[in-house]
Amino acid sequence: MPIPRLSEEQRQQARDAATQARRRRAEVKQSLRSGELSIAAVLELADSDEIVAHTKVIDVLKSQPRVGEVRATKVMERLKIAPNRRLRGLGRHQVDGLIAEFGG
Repeated sequence: MPIPRLSEEQRQQARDAATQARRRRAEVKQSLRSGELSIAAVLELADSDEIVAHTKVIDVLKSQPRVGEVRATKVMERLKIAPNRRLRGLGRHQVDGLIAEFGG
């Protein structure tokens, strides 16, 4: 099936939507970094916010203070979370494990 051709206006709308999504994800990660939001709050937000729901788990974990690539990867392996998993795709036990690990 060929990719449909988009008008310039449709392409601009898609670019604007992508930019808005990146900004929203950056805001959430910055709020985690500063302590305004907890992991539990972000996971709850993902239930109602499509943009947050499509954020990668590894990016959210690394946005926390004192959590880098190594610790985030180890936690994800221990909780059996795939490296490419997004917040919306987490199971109940994985959510509970993240909250237990990083606090609510």
